[in-house]
Amino acid sequence: MPDITHAREPRLLALDQLLARRSVGPLQEPAPQGADLDLILDAGLRAPDHGRLKPWRFVVIRGDAMLAYGEKLAEAATVRDPVNAAALAERYRAWVRRTPMLIAVGAVIKPGNIPEIEQLLAAGAAAMNMLNALHMLGYGGMWVTGPNAYDANVNRLLGFEAPSRLVGFLTAGTPAPSTAPVPARPDRAAHVAEWKAE
Repeated sequence: MPDITHAREPRLLALDQLLARRSVGPLQEPAPQGADLDLILDAGLRAPDHGRLKPWRFVVIRGDAMLAYGEKLAEAATVRDPVNAAALAERYRAWVRRTPMLIAVGAVIKPGNIPEIEQLLAAGAAAMNMLNALHMLGYGGMWVTGPNAYDANVNRLLGFEAPSRLVGFLTAGTPAPSTAPVPARPDRAAHVAEWKAE
């Protein structure tokens, strides 16, 4: 009987990897660096964009800059919500301390013929490409938004002045050991319809 363990086509092996991707919360060192980080960022730069505007921008936050960034998030939370400032500030500091690396993803909006939503979607597509690349290289990550992604002060801190803005943050690192069950794939039938002419 022939050995079929290595008979799966390479293109299907790549799809197996893609279909196994999921958001990973608990992360640990190491975060991607060097050639791996370059590949992840390059994957983001291959996202589709209408009009070849290339609106996406990535800001990598790592190493010693992470703690300084955590303090900036704490300051922003204090301005946003003075009543809950202490708890929120500690929450954001703790989040940054347990995250090996962040990639802030934003869109530099260019007024003109291409609708703003399409430029934002291009930045979103870049984020998804990078999440897929993280997974395929053996790392883990998660796309995070929340109040910081929509805070004008945090946006300015990372170089995004309105109408340009963040679409979120990608956490990046090595998946930590976990006993949590792997989420089931969504039911295709619940999300896909086929349009038919009447």
